[in-house]
Amino acid sequence: MSGTAGLDFPPPPGATTARWTGTAFTVGGETRRILAYGSAPSGWTDHLTDLHEAAAGADHFIDVASRSHAVSEVARAAGGPGAVVLEVGISSGFLLDEMIRRLPEATFIGADYTLGTLEKAARRLPGHVPLLQFDLTECPLPTASVDAAALLNVLEHIEHDTTALAQLHRILKPGGAVIIEVPAGEGLYDRYDKALLHWRRYGMSTLVRRVEDAGFQIERRSHLGFFLYPGFYAAKKFGRAQDTPAAALDASVERSISWSRRLGAVAAASLALEARLRSIAYLPFGIRCLVTGRRTA
Repeated sequence: MSGTAGLDFPPPPGATTARWTGTAFTVGGETRRILAYGSAPSGWTDHLTDLHEAAAGADHFIDVASRSHAVSEVARAAGGPGAVVLEVGISSGFLLDEMIRRLPEATFIGADYTLGTLEKAARRLPGHVPLLQFDLTECPLPTASVDAAALLNVLEHIEHDTTALAQLHRILKPGGAVIIEVPAGEGLYDRYDKALLHWRRYGMSTLVRRVEDAGFQIERRSHLGFFLYPGFYAAKKFGRAQDTPAAALDASVERSISWSRRLGAVAAASLALEARLRSIAYLPFGIRCLVTGRRTA
């Protein structure tokens, strides 16, 4: 793998230099595994990472299909030797781990909003991967410094998502690609979205418009969970009709995720089929929106 050893990063507040040695950052006279830039309160917490991992883990069929699509898109769009790939919102680090295995000649940087999430991920991710904590709307990375950026279920947690997209456009090199996945269905926002601190769900047209307004050219778009959508739609409509007390929302979300796992092999097979269909046709609806944008200038 092409390394980032010796690479200078913008210094965090209170420091004058920050340098990645290949296994850690040196900031002043200190050595740090994670370079933290600080952030204000947001739509993600360490608790949400723990909740999702406890209920879904690494092998939930939706997440497996999601990561498979993202890895393929990163490999297609910017997977050449020496490419710098940033994942924003690494959560437990499962996608970053898969990208590293698939693209051993690329250089990877992992970022998340919460420090606790990164500290846990650092224990299972390779030590040669720089980990950054920052607010994407105030991204500290230099202009035109990244070849590809992947964001799985991140934008819905950011109040000012258009600012986040503008920052992504700034840090990507000309010709660089952004791979985005967000919850689909603007009219399906319910108590689960509220519990997961989503600001919104997206319609494809809304997502495409915001990505284009940020300066990207849409290269690919489709949906994930096409065959599963009818049951998902019914469940969301039912959820909108219910009034779950705030104190019970976590347990309700955990039950929902755990119940969905019972679909198991059938759901996995349907997701594998739709992945093949996406290569030849646009899938007009689904559980999540998928967009790949290209910075052309």
